[in-house]
Amino acid sequence: MPSTRTLKSISARSADLSLAVPLVVSHRVTRMALAGATPSTRDRKEFQRMVAEKNAAFAESWHAMALQAARANQALAMSMAHSFWSATLWGKRPSAHAVATQMHNAALGVLGKGLAPVHRKAIANAKRLAKTKLSR
Repeated sequence: MPSTRTLKSISARSADLSLAVPLVVSHRVTRMALAGATPSTRDRKEFQRMVAEKNAAFAESWHAMALQAARANQALAMSMAHSFWSATLWGKRPSAHAVATQMHNAALGVLGKGLAPVHRKAIANAKRLAKTKLSR
């Protein structure tokens, strides 16, 4: 069932984020505290990178979610049209479970697409920042 795989992927990404984000935040907050009022060129580059990366990751996330939501809405509309014609022509109605499953899968799809860019960037930052030394 695709939603189980998607749910496991979302769960794994969320777990990864729950470990990576505190590491990145603590590194950057420590770096800001050590930099004080006069950050070095290296610190300024890191702070600028931090802002640019967040903007890019969240823009990519919103874009991916919007595209996936459009695809899901299209699929749901087709499903509703099919249900209407099936009920009209053959007297068959979709089960409430089938409709709920389709909507659940659509929501998981949108969530998964939105989480991917943020996850990718946070994990990359955690790996990169773990290799750098904090010094003044």
